[in-house]
Amino acid sequence: MMSDAERLVRAYYAAFNSGDRAAFLDLLADDVQHVVSQGTTETGRAAFAAFMAHMDRCYREQVTDLVVMVDGTGTRAAAEFIVHGTYIATDAGVPAGTAPARGQTYTLPVGAFFTLHDGRVARIANHYNLADWCRQVA
Repeated sequence: MMSDAERLVRAYYAAFNSGDRAAFLDLLADDVQHVVSQGTTETGRAAFAAFMAHMDRCYREQVTDLVVMVDGTGTRAAAEFIVHGTYIATDAGVPAGTAPARGQTYTLPVGAFFTLHDGRVARIANHYNLADWCRQVA
């Protein structure tokens, strides 16, 4: 039987994959903490929405092979998955020397860590191998 916490994490990725950003953002707490992989921590749903708008301009991504793990309290979860993407517009935030976008595709394993509170995502931290991504889009 799937827990409420697992359902929430799975709904998060289903909304991500469908491109339904309103449904995606509705799953977040107002003061969500977003730990950007190899970056900073941003706070709030508005900051997360701006991050996603930037990502949607530069990348097209889909999550597959999703595995969700939840602790016994239902307040912490982790997900492991594969992201299949296309680099569609050059992102000024990538490391210097990274090739400009020209439709390169990439496949990356990703780990994500969640704090869940009151049926919402209160914290999300994604981790992937940036050097591997850079090699794939070179």
